Amino acid sequence: MGILAWILIGLIAGFIAKALMPGKDPGGVIITMLIGVAGGLLGGFLGKVIFGVDSIDGFFDLSTWIAAIIGSVILLAVYRLVTGNKRHHSHA
Repeated sequence: MGILAWILIGLIAGFIAKALMPGKDPGGVIITMLIGVAGGLLGGFLGKVIFGVDSIDGFFDLSTWIAAIIGSVILLAVYRLVTGNKRHHSHA
């Protein structure tokens, strides 16, 4: 797949990850999009390493979307852990 397809998948996967994990995130929509793109790559990598499958087959393959969404959810959770701690400590 081309870079434009990855960006589009990342944008949508980031949006879906945000919908699955509602809440206020620092950084806004730009950070969510970047997390989505990186999450798609992470999901594809994890699918290959853990399950030994090529989870990045094509734009319209379900495995591509599932991998991208799972990777985006993982990265969004990590991002919230890292940035959330700074927010809570500043008020104490």
